[in-house]
Amino acid sequence: MQAFGNVATEPVRKVSKTTQKGYYEFRLCENQRGDEKSPVFYSVRVMKDVDPGLGKGDFIKATGKLKVDSYLNREGKPTSTLLIIAFEAVKLKAAEDLHAAKEAKQKAAVA
Repeated sequence: MQAFGNVATEPVRKVSKTTQKGYYEFRLCENQRGDEKSPVFYSVRVMKDVDPGLGKGDFIKATGKLKVDSYLNREGKPTSTLLIIAFEAVKLKAAEDLHAAKEAKQKAAVA
């Protein structure tokens, strides 16, 4: 899955409790077009222990697997978050990069 949007929170380094490997996590806001105008927020986990070099407000492309992360909130109520387990999160320079990425995705789907 690919999501294009703006980094909503600063990336934070975390460590997996099971594997003890580091990763970076942040929130991503994907703006919608057409009839649905409300944005979609994702949590993104970049599963590399290398600083992705992203900052709040950067326009990025996140590529990875989409999951639903279900858990109990502080009040003990079940809740869930859309989570992208990303193998790539790259900053895009301009609208040309977005257009080129969409064309590449379409070509890959046809092949």
